Amino acid sequence: MLSDVRTQPFQPGRGPLSPGSRAGLGAALALLALVSVVELTDGRAAHYLALMVAAPLLAAAMASWRVVLGLGVLATGIAAAFAVGEQAASLVTAVNVAAVALATPIGAAVAAVRQRQAEQIAELSRLAAVAQQAVLRTLGPQVGTVAVAARYISSSTSAEIGGDLYEAMDTPYGVRMIIGDVRGKGLDAVRLASIVLGSYRHVAYERADLRAVVTDLDRAVARNVGDEDFVTAALVEERGGTLTIVNCGHPPPLLLRRGAVIPLEPPAPAPPLGFMPVVRPRVERLEPGDRLLLFTDGLGEARRDGEFFPTADRAWRLLGHGTVADGLASLETALVEWVHGRLDDDIALVLMEYTGPHSGVTAAVPSWEVGAAES
Repeated sequence: MLSDVRTQPFQPGRGPLSPGSRAGLGAALALLALVSVVELTDGRAAHYLALMVAAPLLAAAMASWRVVLGLGVLATGIAAAFAVGEQAASLVTAVNVAAVALATPIGAAVAAVRQRQAEQIAELSRLAAVAQQAVLRTLGPQVGTVAVAARYISSSTSAEIGGDLYEAMDTPYGVRMIIGDVRGKGLDAVRLASIVLGSYRHVAYERADLRAVVTDLDRAVARNVGDEDFVTAALVEERGGTLTIVNCGHPPPLLLRRGAVIPLEPPAPAPPLGFMPVVRPRVERLEPGDRLLLFTDGLGEARRDGEFFPTADRAWRLLGHGTVADGLASLETALVEWVHGRLDDDIALVLMEYTGPHSGVTAAVPSWEVGAAES
């Protein structure tokens, strides 16, 4: 699912100072103290009061407007005190004190504008998260005969959101899952992702064959995209211990079995949804305890210093322990550490574990055999 929001945004004027306000206040106070010490050691003549103008302007870059205003009043008071203590008042000193006083409202206004912009960005980020949560629902922990967990790792803290998508459902034709990636970012990508998921949630219950599901999804995408837009996707079905995968230009899932990691490449390549893909299913027989990792290409593109994250080499150690949710948490931690917290693309992850058939339940015919069974 979407990355959890762990902190609440700072509300100006409520509670303690934010870290930014504390930093701005500290830097400005240090400047005032330095100028004051220099003036005191220099004698009765005030030569450096103009430097105090920088105090409210420096605080405006990080602190709230209230902090800037209070600091400006303090700086003006200190400058006025030095001016009064000067042996012979000069026009230059008076101008310097006036400059400090004038910098105070200017700095407060700058801080207020910056603060409003920061609040708008925070609100956009929150709305983006809500929009994406409306598309991606929480999966698991159990869907039919498989344990499932999903995770969404965002590459950005701004309001920009991507079109990665996933879903898992227990249908009359077995447990069916999809993972996909819409070309592009932003609300257009989320809109197309919602169209794909809406169509999938309907046709997955209606079509016995995954190839028919792909055909329906391709039509839905083609009706709603431009000539250069597309959606890569991998569709998975578990039925009676048989795993069926069809792939439309998407990274192949990884099968984790007894310490081995097996990429499940499609029998033949197929283009993404929107380009009329003709898919050939890949079929595997599952064993209890097998795990399958579905992911978007952001995982394959994650790198540091030109070296890609070794997903296949580390998959079993990271994903083969605990619950499927534990495995995804380990993978995310290792990935973020590998890239030093800087990802180039959003990443959607789905990890499933086949727990074996329910006792007393007759294994159903996989979708790829339905036509043969009925003929």
